[in-house]
Amino acid sequence: MTESAVVQDRAAGAGAGVETLRNFIGGRWVPSHATEVLDVYNPARGEVIARTPLSTAADVDAAVAAAKKAFPAWRDTPPVVRARVLFKFRALLEEHFEELARIVTTEHGKTLDESRGSVRRGIECVEVACGTPSLMMGYSLENIATNIDCNVLRQPVGVCAAIAPFNFPAMVPLWFLPFAIGTGNTFVLKPSEQVPLSQKRMLELLEQCDLPPGVVNLVNGGRAAVEAICDHPGIRAVSFVGSTPVARTVYQRSTHAGKRCQALGGAKNFVVVMPDADFDRATDVITESFFGCAGERCLAGSILVPVGEAHGEARDRMVAAARALKVGDGTQAGVEMGPVITGRHREKVAGYIDKGISEGAKLLLDGRKLKVEDRPKGFFLGPTLFDDVTASMAIGHDEIFGPVASISPVKTLEQAIEVMLAHPNANATSIFTSSGKAAREFARHASASMVGVNIGVAAPMAYFPFGGAKDSFFGDLKVHGRDAYEFYTDKKVIISRWF
Repeated sequence: MTESAVVQDRAAGAGAGVETLRNFIGGRWVPSHATEVLDVYNPARGEVIARTPLSTAADVDAAVAAAKKAFPAWRDTPPVVRARVLFKFRALLEEHFEELARIVTTEHGKTLDESRGSVRRGIECVEVACGTPSLMMGYSLENIATNIDCNVLRQPVGVCAAIAPFNFPAMVPLWFLPFAIGTGNTFVLKPSEQVPLSQKRMLELLEQCDLPPGVVNLVNGGRAAVEAICDHPGIRAVSFVGSTPVARTVYQRSTHAGKRCQALGGAKNFVVVMPDADFDRATDVITESFFGCAGERCLAGSILVPVGEAHGEARDRMVAAARALKVGDGTQAGVEMGPVITGRHREKVAGYIDKGISEGAKLLLDGRKLKVEDRPKGFFLGPTLFDDVTASMAIGHDEIFGPVASISPVKTLEQAIEVMLAHPNANATSIFTSSGKAAREFARHASASMVGVNIGVAAPMAYFPFGGAKDSFFGDLKVHGRDAYEFYTDKKVIISRWF
């Protein structure tokens, strides 16, 4: 986020009594050196619920110093003992599951069911990381030459950092934190300045897990904190999730400073529907893919690509399903879609609807007209659907990150694949079909790294790698799964001969 955006997003009427958050450094909650703060909203109510300090490079330096101090003893802690910390953390996350889900809904706006799903996915990452004593094992071979043996050990790299996005405030940090500390590294987390409350609560739970001071630190902030993390010579590895332009910058800046980096960027996800698809089962799945979490997720469907005769039925069913979605406060029963994150973002997404109309796309459903009567100050935008969208249009090319779906009909599966291959982003993609041949050809040629067959959101589980390709991912190793153990460790090769 730019500094000008920070100024624009500050609420003029933020009242007294709103908490200004603290950083967690060296095992203590301490005030930031920041001179500016950013207001944190409940997006369903349009009310300020906290303030995020825009921490300075000095705050990041203090966190790194604490992490460096804690590293030698933590790396020498037996992996099974480190795993016990994660087992305790997992139990506390489970115990506070509903509380965490409600915090996510309060600060982000997604529905409670969506928040519960994301917290569950985060807990699953901790569960996988509890297996570190086995998953971190190296390998060996005796007699690589006469009386000479070779062993490979995995060792932690040092201080690691993660820069988290706003859209999954509880889940995404857990893509990184448990794997990093399980393998013996120490950690600095920077939450999104727009949704810091979930991570604050998780760090409070982690405090109860017998974790030595400095092993995990949290620094709130915006651009200055991100730049400090990228540049700091004491940080050895950086993980990032956000938009493609920022992901590219973080990757280039971090690697230029000698760090390893994994930077997950934006998406424009194509969902192909064949004429032989099971429309009765597929329609709700596809609709949720496009409009779940108000479209604010990197695996959300963006472009529906019906093939041949599938166009009419896919279009009509999706319009009906989208129109039937109940939009409102995610804490309320029956609500199926919540608000977008801020008023500024609502205006940005609405601007794309204006562009779609001016560029000649056919507007089938206009979410700008939506009103949520009992939440008049909320940042709501209804499901929106365009037909006859081309790749030359802004809505057909840009990542909108909101509840705006586009339909781009084609005549053949080959054309659908060509449309997908032509786009610079390649995060996730799906096909709906009853044909094994079509599914196989689609999966083989898809440019995206995460492919779904009759799956709306192709999100890998915690024991598989997660990440895109092309402009959707910068780096060599994806997040969680086996890749996490490659990213957070260095392989030391020991060649031995004894006389």
